[in-house]
Amino acid sequence: MRPARRVSRSRLAALTAFLALTALVSPTTGRAAAPAITPPGGGEGRHRPCVASPVPGRGPAREVLRIAERGRAELGLKSVIVRVTRGDREVVTAALGTSMTGVPADPAMHFRNGNIAISYLGTALLRLVDQGRVGLDDPVARWLPDLPQGDRITLRMLAASTTGLVDYVRLPAFQQAVVADPFRRWTAGELVALSTGQDRWYEPGTNWSYSHANFLLLGAALEKITGTRLDVLLRRQVLGPLGLDETRNAFTPEIPEPVLHAFTSDRGTYEESTFWNPSWTTAPGAVQTTDICDLARSAAGIGSGALLSPASYRELLDPGTVGLGHATRTCPATVCLAQTERTHYGLGVLVLGDWIAQHPLFFGYSASQAYLPSERLAVAVSTTQDPDAAAGHTAHTLAQRIAAALAPGRPIPDFG
Repeated sequence: MRPARRVSRSRLAALTAFLALTALVSPTTGRAAAPAITPPGGGEGRHRPCVASPVPGRGPAREVLRIAERGRAELGLKSVIVRVTRGDREVVTAALGTSMTGVPADPAMHFRNGNIAISYLGTALLRLVDQGRVGLDDPVARWLPDLPQGDRITLRMLAASTTGLVDYVRLPAFQQAVVADPFRRWTAGELVALSTGQDRWYEPGTNWSYSHANFLLLGAALEKITGTRLDVLLRRQVLGPLGLDETRNAFTPEIPEPVLHAFTSDRGTYEESTFWNPSWTTAPGAVQTTDICDLARSAAGIGSGALLSPASYRELLDPGTVGLGHATRTCPATVCLAQTERTHYGLGVLVLGDWIAQHPLFFGYSASQAYLPSERLAVAVSTTQDPDAAAGHTAHTLAQRIAAALAPGRPIPDFG
């Protein structure tokens, strides 16, 4: 164990600023069957065990493995699990390091997928649009009548994060509460109230800033629109059709076996954080775990728009956020980030150059999914930390290095 050290509030804020896992309370984790669609890199729509590929001797697979090995040592990582596919072909699947002492990491291990679930919320919303059940510019007051200014906030604004709602994760009182008791279960009502209790950063639709509250509210709206619990809705509309059999919601901190364990020094002592409660991270029913094979399949399925009409796929990639994001008297540039053609937020996804991505972070867990449509290239990485690990999105750092090696001239830029 490393000696105790003081916790830096600024480090905690940076760590949590773009998190998005989530949980709330509901009685069970129902799973509904749905026909599987074969996305790029998605296999044949039936379950396959997630296993390591043969150790490569040369070529792109060897280069990916070299990047993972070097990155694990350089970034101070306990484990690196990686999978890369190109179209329907596996390039490499590998697991390096350990889950915990004496237990090797394995591709079949489950980990928290965080804000990747938000990409499923965006795609589920667009599928409902394609089905004629709702419009992106419908005001949410229709389903959430108690939301302040709900008549001025649309479904598009929630999914694109342009409502102006303050992100409760940035509030010092919330950060202190999470650090003091990481096992606490937070309710949706508590979390939304933290955001709505603050003055808005800007008027709805006039700027851009990330707020976890937007996705809590979007999940609640989707449930009201469909009359279906969110975990069941996501299974029917997204997870089932994409064949994501190992991606599951939980209403507790439970993770299915086999488990990739996580450790963090964010409270001053290196300690296990595997079962810290993610209930504050996003909408109940979208607090999920996954494995690396599903993560690569997800990157391809979401990034290619496999479940969407061409019009909805265009909305996924640019719902009107390009050109937003600027500092104001009430919103600093570190919050209202510039949204450019090169890097901007879509409907639950990040558009980073030519790549469609997400990269969650949660107390010792880091993951990244990225997809390059022009080459049908999917990159999925999961990492956990050793005591002296580098801060930040280490899985995304490795995904960027893999992208640079496999798609020269098409790098994954940093967001913002």
